[in-house]
Amino acid sequence: MERRIPWLWIGVAAALLLVPTSAGRILLNVIGGLTLTLLFLPLLLAGVGVIGWQVLRRRLRTCPNCGFTSLGSAACPACGSAFDAVDASGTAPSAPPGVFFWGSPPEEREIDARDVIINVEAVDLEASGPTDGGLLERDTP
Repeated sequence: MERRIPWLWIGVAAALLLVPTSAGRILLNVIGGLTLTLLFLPLLLAGVGVIGWQVLRRRLRTCPNCGFTSLGSAACPACGSAFDAVDASGTAPSAPPGVFFWGSPPEEREIDARDVIINVEAVDLEASGPTDGGLLERDTP
């Protein structure tokens, strides 16, 4: 048996939406809020997922002996070696990867730009004469 179309309820909903009453405005606000929620919920969930992944990546530790990755333990669950201990060669293990939020992990040896002096020599390209250091070779007549 076919189901009848509920024209009465469709008419009531249309009247609430078309007639400028407080019930119509409330219904439009609820429908608009649900629509915005459905549109922005995936974006919100994606943002929470990215932030959660970055927090999880910061807590992961890689064993310097076997390479097993674990989450927040003092010793490696696979081989039993301590993460903070000095390994057999006498050097300290490397820092865990993923220290920065968006970028790649830092280099082993970073140079502070304030401690570096850069010497720059100005070379006049229009001047005739021998060039210093062979930086500029010109055929002079």
